[in-house]
Amino acid sequence: MQSFLKELGKAPLSAKFGLAVILGYAIVAIFAPALAPYGEREVVGAQFLPWDAEHLLGTDNLGRDTLSRIIFGARNTIGIALAATLLTFLLGGLLGLLAAAIGGWLDQVLSRTVDAIMAIPTLISALMLLTVFGTDIVVLILVIAVLDSTRVFRLARAVGVNITVMEYVEAARLRGEGLVWIITRELLPNAMAPLVAEFGLRFCFVFLTIAALSFLGLGIQPPTADWGSMVRDTATLISFGDPTPLIPAGAIGLLTVAVNFVVDWFLHKTSGLKD
Repeated sequence: MQSFLKELGKAPLSAKFGLAVILGYAIVAIFAPALAPYGEREVVGAQFLPWDAEHLLGTDNLGRDTLSRIIFGARNTIGIALAATLLTFLLGGLLGLLAAAIGGWLDQVLSRTVDAIMAIPTLISALMLLTVFGTDIVVLILVIAVLDSTRVFRLARAVGVNITVMEYVEAARLRGEGLVWIITRELLPNAMAPLVAEFGLRFCFVFLTIAALSFLGLGIQPPTADWGSMVRDTATLISFGDPTPLIPAGAIGLLTVAVNFVVDWFLHKTSGLKD
C-alpha cells in the first residue's frame, strides 16, 4: 500500500485526475440507494419538469427524477460493463494463452474462428444477436463478452507466442511441467502488464458499446436506469435548449477519459521509459 501511494505521488496530474474520477464513480455506484433522493423507478411528478430545488435536474419523459436515475445508472451501466469486461478477459485471455502454449491445429482453429467473428463490426453483430436471443441482462453480458473476447484473444496470443520461445519456458517444459503450470506460472505473469492495460481500454469499449446499444433500444431495458437510454429518452429536450441530455452523455465521456488517463500512466510505468 505504501509503495502504491509513493508511486501515486509521482504520477502525473492526468493520472491523479483519472483515479479521482474512477473513485468518485465507484462511490456513487456502490452507495446509489443512499445518495439518490428518489427511487430508481419512482414517478415523482409531471413529465419533463424543469430544474428546481425539488428536482435538481428535472424529470424525464415519465416523470421520474433525472438526478436519481443518473445515480442509479452509474451502478447499472458500470456494473454491467465491468461484468462483461471480466468475462471477456476470462474467455479471450485463457483461449489466447492456450493457443500460444499448445500451437498447432488448436491455434489455427481458434485463430481462424476469431478472424471470422472480427470480420463483422462488433455493433452490427451485437444488434443481430440481441435481436435473435433477446435483451436480457445476462444475454447482453454474454453477447458482448463473446464478441469482445476476440480482441483479447489476439493480444493474449501475440504476447504468449513471444513468451513461449523464451529459454525459461523451454526449461519448464524440459523439467516436465504441465500445460497448466506453463500458462499460470510462466506465460500469465509475464503477459500481465499488457493484459492489464488492455483491460482498461477494453472496459472503455465495452462501456461505450453498452451505452450505444441502450441508446438504440437493445441494451439495458427500461425501467432499469441506464445512461445510454437516458440520452435517448431526453434527446428531444435539446431542441428547446435544455442541457439535460448532455449530463448522462457527459458522464459516459468523463469516465472513458478518466480510464484512458490511468491506462496511459500504467503503460508508461510498465514500459520502463523514464520521464
